[in-house]
Amino acid sequence: MLRKKLASREVLQFKRSDIWRIILCICAGILMSVNLRTFVYTGDLLPGGFAGLTLLLQAIFHKFLGITVPYGVIYFLMNSVPIVIAFKFIGKKFTLYSCITILLVTFLTDIIPVYAITYDVLLISIFGGLINGFAITLCLKADATTGGTDFIAIAISERFGIDSFNYILFFNAIILTIDGYIFGWDKALYSIIFQFSSTQVIHILYKRYKKNTLLIVTQKPKEIADMIYELTGHGATDIEAYGSYQNADRTIVYSVVSSDELRTVVSEILDIDPDAFLNVIKTEQLSGKFHLHPND
Repeated sequence: MLRKKLASREVLQFKRSDIWRIILCICAGILMSVNLRTFVYTGDLLPGGFAGLTLLLQAIFHKFLGITVPYGVIYFLMNSVPIVIAFKFIGKKFTLYSCITILLVTFLTDIIPVYAITYDVLLISIFGGLINGFAITLCLKADATTGGTDFIAIAISERFGIDSFNYILFFNAIILTIDGYIFGWDKALYSIIFQFSSTQVIHILYKRYKKNTLLIVTQKPKEIADMIYELTGHGATDIEAYGSYQNADRTIVYSVVSSDELRTVVSEILDIDPDAFLNVIKTEQLSGKFHLHPND
């Protein structure tokens, strides 16, 4: 019965999620383009990743060669190789949906007129970074990415099961160092605030690589363990226990699930056993095999 219920839900989610993923990717592409033409261009900042590298190359071409190169041309060319790699090694749908955002940013950034919301560089750095991080999170929620270093971050996270987005700051630091050396350190330092704000938003909102430990005291351990495996692919361990209040034998089902799976799993547990007692613990570190659904 549970298998049929889950299978039926998966079919509905697949049809809806494809549409939802496309909408999220479109929104992310538009939001990133608008953010670039408002906060980023006004503050003369580098947003990090391939977007920041594109702006740096544009500035270098203009300063030393007197050539104005369109943003979209550089941005798309730099993303072409990661797109091929992601298509082969991460997932086909993941890459195709990512291309929606990449193409939108490629075309819209050169079309949308520059508009200054504020000229306060500190405000630009903070709020521009928040918007940038939110746009990236929309893509990640759609099991896609905005391209460039995000492809690298996803590949590392999928390979090692860790939240790798903070490590992208090291790559961005190299870009900022070059920018600061050539064009001055003030805007480079403000760009650090922008990128830090962006990274922290992603870290807070995107929970795929965060994990929670479940301790479930129940009289239906097999049904719950089977449900967790069918729904998430994670195993469970039964621990025999004794309930001192009711003087009765109990079973504790121990399992670890991703934070984005938590709400669904808890709901299913309470459907199976409304009297179950749950303790959810934030897991800081985990060693061993842990199943992650592929990005596809």
